[in-house]
Amino acid sequence: MDTFIQLVVDGLSVGSIYAALALAIVLVHQSTGLINFSQGAMAVLSAYIAYVFIQLGLPVLVAILISVAISFLMGAVIERLLIRRFEGGDPDTAVVVTIGLLTLITGIAAWFWGYNNRQFPSLFPGGSIEILGAFVSIRSIGTTITILAIMVLLQLLFLNTKLGLALRAVADNPGSAAFSGLPVGRLLMIGWGLAAGLGAIAGALVAPRLTLTPGMMDFALVYALAAVILGGLNSPIGAVAAAWLIGVLENLAAVYVPIIGYDLRIAVPFILIFVVLIIRPQGLFGRKVVVRV
Repeated sequence: MDTFIQLVVDGLSVGSIYAALALAIVLVHQSTGLINFSQGAMAVLSAYIAYVFIQLGLPVLVAILISVAISFLMGAVIERLLIRRFEGGDPDTAVVVTIGLLTLITGIAAWFWGYNNRQFPSLFPGGSIEILGAFVSIRSIGTTITILAIMVLLQLLFLNTKLGLALRAVADNPGSAAFSGLPVGRLLMIGWGLAAGLGAIAGALVAPRLTLTPGMMDFALVYALAAVILGGLNSPIGAVAAAWLIGVLENLAAVYVPIIGYDLRIAVPFILIFVVLIIRPQGLFGRKVVVRV
């Protein structure tokens, strides 16, 4: 029983890493209707920016907050100068652009800082506590609480604020939103800026666990996309729940399903996607879209 509890706790901890990036992907989709494949690379670049300020002697929290502000501006500029040229056209073209942006940003990070692993200090203290026979690090608890707080804030943003409703309106139908008097261009910039700022927080949470490298988020991006598809592209709660589900089931399958083991546990999220999309194509928490013809 102790082993089972430990696996579940470790799965929730790892799932929180996937959830951090998944929330940023959901935010971009809710704000612009696009899936940003460069979200992981943007998070890594933001982590490097925070790392630079930490090396200059600033406290970790201050460095992360500065990184979030710079990342917000970076996201807004990317949307204004690059992504906007492809918005309103073929969605596949915009997706290819974000993949190219992923490669570009990763190359920029490697050019400035190289591929050596760098130790990124954690925002939370070290040590662990025992819960029902399982040892949980304080860092994992802090990460999980942070993800929960961000999830609640995003849910409130999209459902209970004028800004969130305006962002959703622009994502659903930019033309109608413009006729209604909404500043579509400004809202798209804000959406990308908010997602980049959230990505900066994700990078700061992930870097202490994985060590800071240009490709730090590549593997996590696969799981984050799986969590977004499973949970629903328009549900922050669904993205977090799905990320935790993936983390826990992956750990349990590696230990209790011999045919999977540790070598094939990466197949777990894709098996989940296959099963869920057959039963519920919009995802576990996604809303069904009805198109009137």
